[in-house]
Amino acid sequence: MNLENLFLKAVEAGASDLHLIAGLPPYVRVDGALKPLEKKALSAKDIELMIKGIIDENKQKKFAIEKELDLAYESSDGSRFRINLHFEKGNMGLSARTIPPKIPTMEDIGMPQVAFDLCNMEAGLILLTGPTGCGKSTSLAAMIDYINRSRSLNIITLEDPIEFIFTPNKSIIRQRQLGTDMSTFQGGLIHVLRQDPNVIMVGEMRDLDTIATTITLAETGHLVFATLHTYNASQTIDRIIDIFPPYQQNQVRMQISMTLKGIIAQKLLPKEGGGRVAAREVLINNSAVSNLIRENKVSQIRTAIQTSAKEGMISMDNALLKLYKEGAISKEILDGNISTPRT
Repeated sequence: MNLENLFLKAVEAGASDLHLIAGLPPYVRVDGALKPLEKKALSAKDIELMIKGIIDENKQKKFAIEKELDLAYESSDGSRFRINLHFEKGNMGLSARTIPPKIPTMEDIGMPQVAFDLCNMEAGLILLTGPTGCGKSTSLAAMIDYINRSRSLNIITLEDPIEFIFTPNKSIIRQRQLGTDMSTFQGGLIHVLRQDPNVIMVGEMRDLDTIATTITLAETGHLVFATLHTYNASQTIDRIIDIFPPYQQNQVRMQISMTLKGIIAQKLLPKEGGGRVAAREVLINNSAVSNLIRENKVSQIRTAIQTSAKEGMISMDNALLKLYKEGAISKEILDGNISTPRT
């Protein structure tokens, strides 16, 4: 048994994820549910040999020291995977996310019209948020590729690791990977201004320095896309502000109120007939929302979303109801996710 074969079987099974844990058979996640890919359990030695077969000696040393390693891998059939290597009870483990070989269009994944409007902006900060495994990377790639196909711009991505491979169309694209193309996210962001960018994609705003630099880039006249692991728009704004020391928070509120263009918060749900479908909350930073951010009244943003549908805003409840009326999700899924009980 080798890792290449497991990757190919995972793709054939339509899996979004593959998990290798010592003492268990390989597991895959299909349509959100975990199930064994094979019956035979893997030993710690099996997994160690598989992992050492896909990383060179330098990465093996780094993994042994840091106990974590993220990387991308391409199998013999051209399928790509985002891999996290880790230790569990002293044994090596692996989690791999499958990356579709073709970047879907925004139409393919049902992005609302307002998302197209955001992509056509000249500058500002656009955030895609949601829990792990909700399709943020896919939605972000679709938005970047829409710009690539429709506008003549210089697009620079900073990723860890590189996931989707973009083919330059009307735009030129540089994809930079942490570890091989830049030492740190912050360093890459600081120097990106010397590369004449129009659009900058930050894979994830993961720490204070990255968040601060990302906001500054949006202030300097660039269109900046980034992701966060937050569940909705108001939590996203709170998370950004709360990571800063108290003495900086008023300044950050002012910066966000001016630079933020929109937040798309999504979750993936089981789809009727199989597969999964995304429900998306959309916040547009209009004058009312900007004032709420500045005045530290973020808790009122949910109401602003509900009352601003004409401006393209979408509450999660309305997104869920739309999917239900279209027959995309069942009544049980609707009732289990909607926050306001239906009468």
